[in-house]
This record gives sequence, structure tokens and C-alpha cells, in this order.
Amino acid sequence: MTSNPAQATILDGKALAKQIEQSLSARVDAIKTKTDRTPSLATILVGDDPASATYVRMKGNACRRVGMDSIRVEMPEATTTEELLAKIDELNNNPDVHGILLQHPVPAQIDERACFDRIALNKDVDGVTCLGFGRMSMGEPAYGSCTPQGIMHLLNHYDIELAGKEAVVVGRSAILGKPMAQMLLNANCTVTICHSKTKNLADHVKRADIVVGAVGVPELIKAAWIKDGAIVVDAGFHPTDNGGVGDIELSGVENIASAYTPVPGGVGPMTINTLIRQTVEAAEKAAGIEA
Repeated sequence: MTSNPAQATILDGKALAKQIEQSLSARVDAIKTKTDRTPSLATILVGDDPASATYVRMKGNACRRVGMDSIRVEMPEATTTEELLAKIDELNNNPDVHGILLQHPVPAQIDERACFDRIALNKDVDGVTCLGFGRMSMGEPAYGSCTPQGIMHLLNHYDIELAGKEAVVVGRSAILGKPMAQMLLNANCTVTICHSKTKNLADHVKRADIVVGAVGVPELIKAAWIKDGAIVVDAGFHPTDNGGVGDIELSGVENIASAYTPVPGGVGPMTINTLIRQTVEAAEKAAGIEA
């Protein structure tokens, strides 16, 4: 491993999210003017998990910053699958709701996949339904899962060339690793999906032009594995006494990679920003406004 002679570009998701919010505010105003309705995101929180409650609050704050409404639906820990499905049906049928977010995870007794898939496609702004994933994979219109879609938006903003690049995605979750791989494939990358049980993980990472850490294990991917000039995207976050670390060991990466996402301030802000942006798009479609 040799050092990259040029200082790596920091892919600043926090700054980009703030910039996008300014344009979203104007789009929200245009929807209000045309329809006399305020774009609205419904968030469903089942149980009292403190981390989930924090995420829901952050999403509500983001709605308010761009002038949207946030409808917070709270349901008890003992909620059944049937009760949650009924609530989703109610929101699907409410014309004042343009997007629906079911906060993950839900209590163990609930069939989470059945509830995700009950969300109407036109309101699946979090990109969690099987139908939405399938349409996205086939290159058809759909709202992409927010974290990978936010990553793609960030890479595009910084004019990162993707076509022909070898991408390694470490992680295979339904809302991050798998859709990330499909989006990169659709962008003409050659994609390898790795995970916690992949043998010789370092060898896969070492040949990657683009590395995406999405495995949920603190600093599993070592800086020494990163190829000179690679694009490093860290979608993980694990709180520490010093603030937090991601899935990739970022210490020293600025001397190896050509560009990388910081932790925090890289991928995280783009996830929530994408959720809000896709809710605005859903509201525009409902209002007959061309984006």
C-alpha cells in the first residue's frame, strides 16, 4: 500500500443535505400554492425503543425545516401485526399523507416484512417494499431505499465516475446492502457483495475502486485494505466516547483514497434528506406537478 499523493476529497453529506433543503423549501411552497395542502410524512413508531424515537424525532425536525408536516403515529409495544396493518391501510387511504415511514425495528411479534409491503407504492418514500425494490432493480420508477439512494446522490453531486468501476459492497441487508448493490449495478459498476461470512474479505476490498461499508460491525474494514485512489463510502455508525466510528477504519484513509465519507457527517445526513426529498416528490406527483 502506498499513499495517495493528492489529498482525498471529503464527501460532505451534511453540507449537501443543507443545500438540498433550501431547494426543497421552494418546492414545498409551490405545492402549497397549487393545492392548498401541505406535503406530509407519516412516521409510525411501535414500542419505546429510545434510538428509534430519536430517529423519528430527527425526521420530524427535517420535515419542519422545509415546511412539511410530520404526522407522528405512536403505537404500543404489544401492537399486533393486524393492528399495524390496519393503521398502514388508514394512512394509505388518507389523501393528506404523501409518504409513510415505518420505523425499523418493530417488536418481535410483528411481521415486519408484511407491514413494509402493505405500504402503498406511491407512498413508499423510504423504499422498503419488495415491489419498490423490484422496480428499482429493473430500472423502473420507484423510490429507492433512502441510505443507498442518498449515497448515489452524494456520489453524483461530487461527479464521481461510476461506469466501469469495480465496486465492493460489504453488507447484504434488505434496506442497505442489497439495494446499494443494485443501484451501483444500474450505474454500470461491476459489483461484488460481501458480508460477515465472506472468506478472504480483505482480498475483495483490496481490488475495489469503490468500497461501501454497510455491514454493521465497527471498523471491520481496515484502512490497510483500501486500494490507492479508491472511493470509500462508510454507511455505518457506532457511538463511541469520542463521537462515533463507522464500518470502515477511516484513520489514514485520507492519504489513500481519492474521496471518502466522514463519520459522522457523510452518509447519515443524506439518508434523512433523501426521505424528505422523496416525500416532496410524492406530493408533487399527487398534485400533478412536474419535478
